[in-house]
Amino acid sequence: MPTYAYACKSCGHRFDAVQSFADPALTLCPECGGELRKRYDSIGVTFNGSGFYRTDSRTAPAEGSTAASGGATEKKAAAPAAATGSD
Repeated sequence: MPTYAYACKSCGHRFDAVQSFADPALTLCPECGGELRKRYDSIGVTFNGSGFYRTDSRTAPAEGSTAASGGATEKKAAAPAAATGSD
């Protein structure tokens, strides 16, 4: 569930609230009862684990593999030639 930041327009009280996406936004300050507004501050994003960067999730292709040598394209080109020989 996401955490939303709120600030009171009257007294300036700031706090965070953990709410579901379906929950309505808070409107009353718990300190003074004044009107609240959502705060949109810059946040720090952290991606943990492997797979978020190309160098983390892939290894160098082994020598002689079909992806490195283009063997897959050679097989595709050979298949139509074999089919035309059966006239």
